[in-house]
Amino acid sequence: MNFALIGAAGYIAPRHMKAIKDTGHDLVAFLDPSDSVGIMDSYFPDADYFRETERFDRHIDKLRRQGEHRIDYVSICSPNYLHDAHIRMALRNQADVICEKPLVLNPWNVDALKEIEQETGKRINVIFQVRLHPAIIRLKEMIKAGPAGKIHDVDLVYVTSRGKWYFRSWKGDMTKSGGVATNIGIHFFDMLIDIFGAVKENRVYYSDDKTVSGFLMLEKARIRWFLSLDRQMLPEEVRSKGMRTYRNVAVDGTMVEFSEGFTDLHTESYRHIIRGGGFGCNDALPSIEVVYEIRNAKPVPLKGDYHPLLKKFIR
Repeated sequence: MNFALIGAAGYIAPRHMKAIKDTGHDLVAFLDPSDSVGIMDSYFPDADYFRETERFDRHIDKLRRQGEHRIDYVSICSPNYLHDAHIRMALRNQADVICEKPLVLNPWNVDALKEIEQETGKRINVIFQVRLHPAIIRLKEMIKAGPAGKIHDVDLVYVTSRGKWYFRSWKGDMTKSGGVATNIGIHFFDMLIDIFGAVKENRVYYSDDKTVSGFLMLEKARIRWFLSLDRQMLPEEVRSKGMRTYRNVAVDGTMVEFSEGFTDLHTESYRHIIRGGGFGCNDALPSIEVVYEIRNAKPVPLKGDYHPLLKKFIR
């Protein structure tokens, strides 16, 4: 099958290039306003490159009209706030979509995209690769097989240091990225909702441009969560080793180890989608609603179910 790619110069795009190559398909055209896209030589050196959206749109429309070389899938790795527009462009060109998370920034955008899916007969797939991690699959099966009505206690911490560049890029702009909870947290929220059920309560205790923390009540879990881009929020034992990222998910006091095994999950996601599986608009909506509410919430005073890291670092 023929693929096109929107957004090739960023961090995540090479995983999509590798997934397309590993699944035996061809990337024939790609779009990025930055010309720092030499990584493409390692995967698809013959792909046609466009810096302007208009010329890219014209090109894939031309391929569609030629029939034989039409684009089957458009993979989208562009900045978060452009996903909606780029998905619409792909669907109008009669291509299925594989989009990085978050699918869109606002819940109502999902309803509009579902309408266009119906009009075009094409499907939107979002990459939630963490759902495919073997450790997460085992955890989901364990919770499903556990006692009916049990409410689990979950602790989520994810701190990943970012330099000054981050906050001057689109990622540091709340209106473009959706902020910390959206940019680095949405795949965790999706994973937890998938395992523990629908959201009953969503509370925010602290939020700034680097750190956000709160509490989620799901059908089967009480979740204290803490997300940060600030190096100072790393545990001392992590900082002393020169590490820049700390990830911890604990269920009922037992850590869920899934630090390893992420390398090929995008390829697994592509295989899943191409076989007719994948996660669509309805799958993506609950976590989009969660991060939208977090982004617009007024933090409440600290009380019993706040994450203990808040007490340590925030006075």
